[in-house]
Amino acid sequence: MQTASPSPAPSSRLPSAPPPLPRPAFPSVRRRDLLLLSAAPVPLALSPAAASARGLFRMPPPGLANRYFLVRAGESVYEGQGLLRTNPVAKTSVDSGLSPAGLRQAARAALELRRLGACEDDCWIWPSITQRAYQAAEIIAAANSINRSKIVPEYSFLDARGLGAYEGKRLEVLPEVYASDNISSDIKPPPTNDGTPNESVADVFVRVTQLMSILETQYSGDTVVIVSPDSDNLSILQAGLIGLDLRRHNSLFFQPGEVRPVDPASIPEYKQPASTVYKCTNPPSCK
Repeated sequence: MQTASPSPAPSSRLPSAPPPLPRPAFPSVRRRDLLLLSAAPVPLALSPAAASARGLFRMPPPGLANRYFLVRAGESVYEGQGLLRTNPVAKTSVDSGLSPAGLRQAARAALELRRLGACEDDCWIWPSITQRAYQAAEIIAAANSINRSKIVPEYSFLDARGLGAYEGKRLEVLPEVYASDNISSDIKPPPTNDGTPNESVADVFVRVTQLMSILETQYSGDTVVIVSPDSDNLSILQAGLIGLDLRRHNSLFFQPGEVRPVDPASIPEYKQPASTVYKCTNPPSCK
């Protein structure tokens, strides 16, 4: 009887690994080359959609996405003493807070907002962190039953206009500032060495335009109450909104505690004034 021959035992040797692939040769790169590459400018192209985004705010606007009320805070302790104080270092000091007369003015502003129905359907309150503006915002919130969480402090765009060498002088020098403003929106008050900014009308215009750009991007269909520690922020903002020659902003002067609504439907087209003193082809940015 024939027996099947045993099958050969499997080999204990594993198949050899395939040969490694050849490594691509990279050119040597020096550290200096990398530094130069990182410093090279990268061209950015803005698409038409980005250029027409709602956040790119311009003055005067074709319309507004929100309803706005402009409020000047009441008189400060410094103002009650007849002094100008615009150095931002002092903006949270006690003397930058509301004077007794300023408290009454802020209360009247809060009641005026309630009469106008500003916060009937809720509202946001955007005050400067300057002491008197924030105090006025708290009074407005309390009188209009607005939760304090709706108070949004603004840290720089609503600072009082820096008046340079006029810092600490009597309020009676303000007409000198406005006389310069009437000549050109680029004229700055004389500088000083105590750290007080010396801002032109054009400087303030940049700040308040940036503020409006933030508000128009962040909110839609809301009511925003802007509370400023001084008049110039508001008069320059209002001049920009209505397309008025910025050199004439002081004609829109806000008294302490004054309230003005901004109606998006009634922003008028700019009309060249009859006076030959003011010539402007690109309002509100006039030289």
